[in-house]
Amino acid sequence: MFKEHPKGLMVLFFTEMWERFSYYGMRGILILYMVASLNEGGFGMDDTTAAAIYGLYTALVYLLALPGGWIADRIIGQRQAVFYGGVLIAAGNLSLAIPMFRWILFPLGLILIVTGTGLLKPNVSAIVGDLYQDKGAKRDAGFSIFYMGINIGAFFGPLVCGFFGEQVNWHLGFLAAGIFMILGLIQYKYNMRYFGDAGLMKETSSDERSRAKRSFSYGILALVILTLILILLHNINLINLTLQGMAAGTGVIIVSLAIFYFLYVLLFGHLDKTEKKRVILIFFLFIGAALFWSGFEQAGSSMNLFAARYTDRVFFNYEIPASWFQSVGALLIIIFAPLFGVLWVKLGKRNPSIPAKFGLGLLLLGAGFMMLMWGSGFVRSEGPGVSPGWLISTYFLHTFGELCLSPVGLSSVTKLSPRPLVGQMMGTWFMGAALGNLIAGLVAGQFETLPLPELFGTVAYFALGAGVLFLLMTPLLRKLSGGIR
Repeated sequence: MFKEHPKGLMVLFFTEMWERFSYYGMRGILILYMVASLNEGGFGMDDTTAAAIYGLYTALVYLLALPGGWIADRIIGQRQAVFYGGVLIAAGNLSLAIPMFRWILFPLGLILIVTGTGLLKPNVSAIVGDLYQDKGAKRDAGFSIFYMGINIGAFFGPLVCGFFGEQVNWHLGFLAAGIFMILGLIQYKYNMRYFGDAGLMKETSSDERSRAKRSFSYGILALVILTLILILLHNINLINLTLQGMAAGTGVIIVSLAIFYFLYVLLFGHLDKTEKKRVILIFFLFIGAALFWSGFEQAGSSMNLFAARYTDRVFFNYEIPASWFQSVGALLIIIFAPLFGVLWVKLGKRNPSIPAKFGLGLLLLGAGFMMLMWGSGFVRSEGPGVSPGWLISTYFLHTFGELCLSPVGLSSVTKLSPRPLVGQMMGTWFMGAALGNLIAGLVAGQFETLPLPELFGTVAYFALGAGVLFLLMTPLLRKLSGGIR
């Protein structure tokens, strides 16, 4: 599998595999832990509150990819950003694993994981792209292999952390996530020699680096001051800060930041005409990614609750942990990712364009939710849950949609980005994921209030409509790529 690719790909494959094991393992039990009663070792939250926290957490995980890319590009380089990010992720999971003082350690652990993932996630992908001089099909195949590593971790994470978390103790589930992140860090640090020049800090003057460090310090100071002001205004009853309001406000901030950043790059980024067109295409990919992830990422929220409460999970007298269903999609990707990688290469000039693949991905996402809408109509307040086949069928369709969109999107952003801005543009890709995750959490907050067929049906129709629009716009968007496929 790695034979025809740079040796560094294997190192990054395992780094991302263990990081995704940690992330998806922890995420698989997160909302279940929050809604579990105090007697069950959880926090006893209602669905709306837990979903708001879940949406904010998963959104911020990806939102911080933009400053994470900036820090790597301007201050520490991508290699060090990946390592320091992994350290913070491990520390965050270990904080969640400590049962004492959990009312303090729980939010602290989430903050550490959010910060660490923001450093690691965009930069490990950028290093993969940097390993390849060629920007053609071989790089796409490399990203498909890399994406398979992501899903090996995503497959085993919920199985291991879900077993310990749901059936033994929640904190042991978080401990497992932290231990395997540490294993990923060890192999990454030991094998960095295989990267060549990939991921090294780009040459900058000492003045430029000093200015970047000052900008970073001012940014942190401004964030602290803003937080203190909001707390003060809340305490004197001038504003009412709620988790749901904060989640909705964060969505507005993400959209505003994205528009501002793309306009800034287009107007003041000193780009030529071709580069500007490609940046505009990346903006449309950002929109497509946000739409896709807003449905797909309900796997950890509304679909997780559906598995826990309304799905028959008994198999030969053993009740399967609800979080295990989140491994289904990852298993399907492990099976089909190599086939898709080969398919894109074999199609050659007949390979669908980047926007066409996004349209197909959204259509498949919508079809998956149509299946879940149908199955949720059989839910009854009493009696056994519905067949797990409904969830499995949904994951099957979502997997094919993900393989059309996500690895292709990752590779496309590295190919379309102006070279000095690769890390930052990867950050905008993950901003799309942030917005999608936030919307997914807000939608899951309606799990108790909306009839399930209506909840899943709304998502289905929205995704199908977006897919059709992307396919209709494909001829126009293809012209913006400047010859890159």
